[in-house]
Amino acid sequence: MTRPVMLPGAMTDTSLERLLSIMAALRAPQTGCPWDQVQDFSTIAPYTIEEAHEVADAIAAGPEPAMLQDELGDLLFQVVYHAQMAEERGWFGFQDVAEAISRKMIRRHPHVFGDAASRDAAAQTQAWEAQKARERAARAETGTLAGVPSALPALTRAEKLTKRAARVGFDWPDAAAVLDKLAEETAELRAELPAASPARLADELGDMLFVMANLARKLGLDPEATLHAANRKFTRRFEAVETTLAAEGLAPADATLERMEAAWAQAKRAGL
Repeated sequence: MTRPVMLPGAMTDTSLERLLSIMAALRAPQTGCPWDQVQDFSTIAPYTIEEAHEVADAIAAGPEPAMLQDELGDLLFQVVYHAQMAEERGWFGFQDVAEAISRKMIRRHPHVFGDAASRDAAAQTQAWEAQKARERAARAETGTLAGVPSALPALTRAEKLTKRAARVGFDWPDAAAVLDKLAEETAELRAELPAASPARLADELGDMLFVMANLARKLGLDPEATLHAANRKFTRRFEAVETTLAAEGLAPADATLERMEAAWAQAKRAGL
């Protein structure tokens, strides 16, 4: 279905309807954008993931309202893009997506939209999980780990898998116990170093990363967010190292490791 194009700024239609009409025009077989015409779900999915991460980055950076607004618009466009491709196949349209999520939110919040008397946070969480379990059962997804998307970032999925297992009692008692497990996995990786078998090293390193994700959960932290923060900190400090070296007429490749480590320690002392 091709909607009449409502150009940005037109006042005869709503902003969302303009966006939907723009998306339809981009995909129009004869008059659309050649790049947009040939895309499909698999080619657009990486952009959807990228835009979600850019929203998270915008939030972590301040947030700066204008930047966050821009990134949320980019993410909304991804939803519109997928809905348009689905509509072209006769599956569903954007309105169906909006209606489905509205029904789901009402269904999962009976304490807000129904007659449930309790507003206790723990009871609400239990009801939420019970409702999600019923929805998974309706989709024939059985088992404790059913429904954890395989396309999630690996650290996030590891945290969610262990959280699911913990609900049925398969869990360490506390963070200290997870640290003991991490020490065990570290020793196993160290034991594999002499042989240096790529498959064995990958297996043991994977175990370590999985335990680290579990440790983050036990500490009440988001493993993906903590790694993003560590990446930003490394970037700040290494850029400071480059600045320090440049003032001495050096590039990192020309400096000794000892000189770079000294500049790193200086950046760390400066609170970067």
